[in-house]
Amino acid sequence: MSNRTKYPPGHHDRMDAPLAAAQRPAPNWSIRWASITAGTALLLMSALAGFGKLGALDGLITEGDPAQTARNIMASEDLFRLGIASLTVVVALDVVIAWALYRVFSPVNRSLSMLAMALRLVYSGVFMVAIAQLVGVIHLLGNDANVAVFGADQVNAQAMLDITAFNDIWYVSQILFGLHLLLIGYLAYRSGYIPRLLGVLLAIAGLGYATDSLGAVLSHGSWTDISSFTFLGEFLLALWLLVRARRIATSSFELDHSQAG
Repeated sequence: MSNRTKYPPGHHDRMDAPLAAAQRPAPNWSIRWASITAGTALLLMSALAGFGKLGALDGLITEGDPAQTARNIMASEDLFRLGIASLTVVVALDVVIAWALYRVFSPVNRSLSMLAMALRLVYSGVFMVAIAQLVGVIHLLGNDANVAVFGADQVNAQAMLDITAFNDIWYVSQILFGLHLLLIGYLAYRSGYIPRLLGVLLAIAGLGYATDSLGAVLSHGSWTDISSFTFLGEFLLALWLLVRARRIATSSFELDHSQAG
């Protein structure tokens, strides 16, 4: 009598099934959810950045008048703090978006997608350093001991310098953000599952941010923000990622497999 264990028919097929499943590529729904995540985060980030920078901060700053700026901030301290909190959330959303866009565009070119993600992450870190300058403004103006020791004029002047430092650091960091958008625009243009026009608009937006960064550093006077007119590509990308997430997932999945083959 044979000592070999008898197995029912099909046993080895069932044994091989988990191994075959483990070897399959990740399902395309992950790209779909990355598209939805990126689109949602981009729209939320736009709203928070608009409120934090334009609504809460810029509305309280009087150019060339440190004393009035200090009075405005202390009279609306909660609004100023809320603006700082909004910008901090924007940084967190930037990190999420960096990962999500990498997942969306990695089937096109994994190396360039990773580089685009790295640029956005570094930009986020520099932006956080800029925001820290605003936290220093609150601590400086909110401490009566500073006024007693240094005098109101010097404290107000230092607060204005911190606000200027925030703007300067943020402007400089935008060259990284502009390069990120240039890469995303190129990847979108080459993807085949995102309209090429959208890729062109993203590249234009990237050039706008990079030009603003260089203009703010090199110009001797005020600089008109070009990105105020070229940002359309970002907004359209957010909408496209949300509305066409299923198509993006299917098309990118097919592209990934065609390249692998």
